[in-house]
Amino acid sequence: MRSVRSAHSAIETVPKAARGLRGHLSIAAAYTIFGLNLVFCKDIANSETVSPYVLFTLRALGASALFWLLSLVLPKEKVEKGDYLKIAAASLVGLFIPQMTFLMAITMTSAIDTAIIGTLGPIFTMFFAFFFLGEPITGKKAGGVAMSFAGILFLIFNSVHAGGAAATSPWGVVLLLVNSLSFSLYLGLFRPLIAKYSVVTFMKWSFLVSLVISLPISIGGFVHTDFASIPADVRWEIGYLIFFATFVAYFLIPYGQKFIRPTLVSMYSYLQPIIAAIVSIWAGVDTLSWQKLLASALVVGGVVLVSRSRAAGIIRG
Repeated sequence: MRSVRSAHSAIETVPKAARGLRGHLSIAAAYTIFGLNLVFCKDIANSETVSPYVLFTLRALGASALFWLLSLVLPKEKVEKGDYLKIAAASLVGLFIPQMTFLMAITMTSAIDTAIIGTLGPIFTMFFAFFFLGEPITGKKAGGVAMSFAGILFLIFNSVHAGGAAATSPWGVVLLLVNSLSFSLYLGLFRPLIAKYSVVTFMKWSFLVSLVISLPISIGGFVHTDFASIPADVRWEIGYLIFFATFVAYFLIPYGQKFIRPTLVSMYSYLQPIIAAIVSIWAGVDTLSWQKLLASALVVGGVVLVSRSRAAGIIRG
């Protein structure tokens, strides 16, 4: 326990600039991983070999096992009894609901509608951080969110999108809105709890709770899934989803949350369509244009503007 506390103390003594850099790099890396994950999730959904329920349980099972194994070689950390229910709530709001609704929604929504609704996350997070953490909505913060929001919409409407559903169903829109609201609530409400424990301790319990919740829903799907018939490329994509987009990314996000505030964390979600566009250009299904460069500049400018807001920048200690 003493070792864990000393680790938290070490974080607090890191210079402000270094804390900010660690936070920015961690969150940027996580959302870069998520950007690639957008492409892979559509491929997995289009293959129709694994249901969203089974896919979520595979993610929760893999991440839970990896975090618990990692915890065996790290100093033990005791969780206060009153915090177990809070961690369970954080798992429901930040893991189970967002991941499950997204995996279900991508089979019911077009790529462009998925991207557009996803842009609402930072706006929701800004208001949740205001209500739950008392972070004021400053001119710089609101202006930065608006700038990046405009940039990402400009990118979406000037890009070629492939994959996903041909048309968007109302139920798909509802699922995407729930996805965005739920993860934004997680970022705005649970930062104090996340800051209280090490990343591994927090995530090993969070993913275990999500796994337990998902098993009754997915057990039937597991029985009827023909895993041997899954194409090799889809297996690699599922492997990426489990290791990088779940274990690695969900290590980086709570780690970054220790250094930068919720609104700024959520702003990095705007990297996802940019990464998806880069992959599309690399794959030859899209082209580089001045519109994409302008959109990227607006997104980066908005993040910089929000990071310079005293109410949404670096955690001071």
